[in-house]
Amino acid sequence: MSREKIIAKNTTLLYLRSLFGLLVSLYTSRIILNVLGVENYGIYNVVGGMVAMFSLLSNSLSAAISRYLTFELGRENFKRLRIIFSSSVIIQLGMAVLIVLLAETVGVWYLNEYINLPDGRLGAAHWVLQFSIISFVIGLISVPYNAAIIAHEKMKFFAYISILEQVAKLLISYLLYISPFDKLIAYAFLLVVVSIGIRMVYGIYCKRNFEECNGKLVFDKNVIRNMSTFAGWNFLGACSTVLITQGVNILMNLFFSVIVNAARGIATQIENVVMGFVNNFTTAINPQITKSYASGEGEYMFKLIYKGSKYSFFLVFIFALPISLETDSILSLWLGEVPSITCDFIRLTLLVSLLSVISNTLVTAMLATGDIKKYQIVVGGTGMLIFPLVYLAYYIGMPPVASYIITFIIFSIQLLYRLFLLRKMIQLSIRKFIKHVIMKDLFVLFSSAPLPIIMHYCISFNNSSLKLLTITIISVITTILSVFFFGCDTEEKRLIVDKLTNIKHYVLPIRH
Repeated sequence: MSREKIIAKNTTLLYLRSLFGLLVSLYTSRIILNVLGVENYGIYNVVGGMVAMFSLLSNSLSAAISRYLTFELGRENFKRLRIIFSSSVIIQLGMAVLIVLLAETVGVWYLNEYINLPDGRLGAAHWVLQFSIISFVIGLISVPYNAAIIAHEKMKFFAYISILEQVAKLLISYLLYISPFDKLIAYAFLLVVVSIGIRMVYGIYCKRNFEECNGKLVFDKNVIRNMSTFAGWNFLGACSTVLITQGVNILMNLFFSVIVNAARGIATQIENVVMGFVNNFTTAINPQITKSYASGEGEYMFKLIYKGSKYSFFLVFIFALPISLETDSILSLWLGEVPSITCDFIRLTLLVSLLSVISNTLVTAMLATGDIKKYQIVVGGTGMLIFPLVYLAYYIGMPPVASYIITFIIFSIQLLYRLFLLRKMIQLSIRKFIKHVIMKDLFVLFSSAPLPIIMHYCISFNNSSLKLLTITIISVITTILSVFFFGCDTEEKRLIVDKLTNIKHYVLPIRH
């Protein structure tokens, strides 16, 4: 099977997974918010986010593991692949011990001294913290196995696991209803149970299907040192990511309340659903970028970078346009009553997402080189400015939405830095990137948005549901047409026409 067909097949499987997950999430999110209540939902968002703060210590190593496994697969060096996997398991176990120590000391201290909680909920918050630590450690230990699955491009398995996870979410929503215990504590505990089950399935699958996942652990000092050095420089990027997400979440709690945290949690849920579709695409294409770099296929790598960046933007925009226009109707139908600031959070979150996805394949190409010191100092260091700038903005009295505006500005600067640095690192052409990605993104944006915007503001509807349906359909149609006419090059248009012709002949066979 050709590499393009592998990417298409894996992307399709991952999209089916996301579609099923979307349907389940729309149902379970409303139930969980109603059962927990806005305050409990906000508590879980901020306390669980404290544990996620410690992921800045592990995300850098996770990226190193994925890069090294995929790189050796591209070189077909299977002996070294076993050593790298073994070393990555040892590293993650050591990291798990370190994070538990930090969470049980710094995390507990911060919870007791600084977290803004409603009266009488400190005890429940402590239970949430402990269960969140357990869930996080389980996920941390699973990283080498997940990386092996992605490196081998076995996306079909992810689709099956997703079904299992979503069924578990349905079960959690039911158990919360009938649980006689504190709903917040029960929710955190049930998530731990699910994470343990998923971890066991991952481990069994990898040991049965991948040779490098079997056998005794091998401690290779050189491999561990190289991976640790790579992870050390990647730490800056991971640190900025966590500070942007969970760090800002904690700042919102310090200056405002758990109600604002609940609004941010809802916006993040919608962002995760939308980004899930994009991540499916990049998960399918990223291994090919790393493998093409490892095998010296530069032109093919550039082709994947341009296409991946461009289509990532299109995939976010096709959701972002109708959601941004009909945010109020969507929230009313989906969740009922929500904090008033939620709509602004959602629209700004989607705007930031549109900008950030352009860099997805650029980051993958950077990691593939292994030479990331200068890149992370410049780009990662710039990203870390978001946290102090948001603190300053809140300190001088700016509203909660200021964090999104600051994030958008910094992300724009980071995109420019990435392009200039990658021009030297891999000889990426900035002119071609602007031509094949930025310009096509802008053409699609400005050609598809006017009609839905006019209909939203200028045409009255009998009810909000009819308006939501109409605006969504028009937005999707105008976006698809704009992508075809302005976003696709000649080769891509020809492939689309050929596929539609094949489908037509399959559905309506020619009669002789």
